[in-house]
Amino acid sequence: MTTATVRIMSAEEITATAVGETAFLHLPQKDTVFTARTQRFAQLSKGHAMHDYLGFLADLAQAQAAILESFPSVLLPDQAALLHASTRALPPLPASDWARDPAWHTALRTMAVALQTKASPSVHTTLERILQVDAAWLELQADCLLTGVTLGLDMASAPIVAAALQAYWTHMVLEVQRLYPAPVAPFGRIADADVCPCCGSLPVASITHSAGDTPGLRYLACSLCNTRWNMPRILCTHCGQEDKVSYQSLDLADGNVFVQPSPEEITAAGARAAKAAIQAETCDHCGHYLKIMHQERDAGIDPVADDIASLSLDLLVSQTGMQKHGVNLMLLFGDGGAE
Repeated sequence: MTTATVRIMSAEEITATAVGETAFLHLPQKDTVFTARTQRFAQLSKGHAMHDYLGFLADLAQAQAAILESFPSVLLPDQAALLHASTRALPPLPASDWARDPAWHTALRTMAVALQTKASPSVHTTLERILQVDAAWLELQADCLLTGVTLGLDMASAPIVAAALQAYWTHMVLEVQRLYPAPVAPFGRIADADVCPCCGSLPVASITHSAGDTPGLRYLACSLCNTRWNMPRILCTHCGQEDKVSYQSLDLADGNVFVQPSPEEITAAGARAAKAAIQAETCDHCGHYLKIMHQERDAGIDPVADDIASLSLDLLVSQTGMQKHGVNLMLLFGDGGAE
């Protein structure tokens, strides 16, 4: 792992380079959010140490794309609820206490059936369990996933259940936006800048945009509803401080290992780290980190897929005592212990 000192534009500089007014939110695109992720997982799986799991996640994302295309009608916040959330700077679709519509159970089971054709024997057993359990068990799993509590969470089922919840929340965000188009703004800034303004979930990573109306700007990517919201690159995504932020990256060119590196090798490694498409943005002020991904260095980057494929970076950063600010619902760790 190599630490690099990189000049980052100030918030004012970044904003000045953007075309037109800075867009605070980028909502997911229904026809691409999961299809693009499917392609990215498939691409990243080739030759990867986690080939089997990344391939499974490609199939899972494909199932998400299909279910999002035909997601049934669900309960949504009305205009009064949206106003209530807006005046109190709260997310209008809060993951932790939203009254979930049972339609997500149907979506989950539909996805499980679709996954059976390609599933390995172990995954097939998990899919069968999902198809047989009752609604109360599914709701317990959802509560665990959406509140970050691993006690009682079935780790084998977790990515599949999480995928259905992602499709459900993405559908709700898109439907609310469709029902309340401009000039109504159903989603906007909330009191907590480090969580999603639509559902209040933690980010999975941050990503710098390379094109469109926001080139050069950094957006946090929601781990649940796939919304992205702007946060200046000079700020720690956890505590908001800017004076002790640094960037670390794997030195991929040399297999991440140096044997008695020379000064020239160290300098070269630092240069590569400064240009890496994926970096860990660490903060010595609060002891947290989150990955930052650069579209201008790799146009195909997907925050969920690339976060999992770069797990080795998490492992190395965690060895320094840093804690991750964020979550990837497709790759959870914990004791579980569900009956």
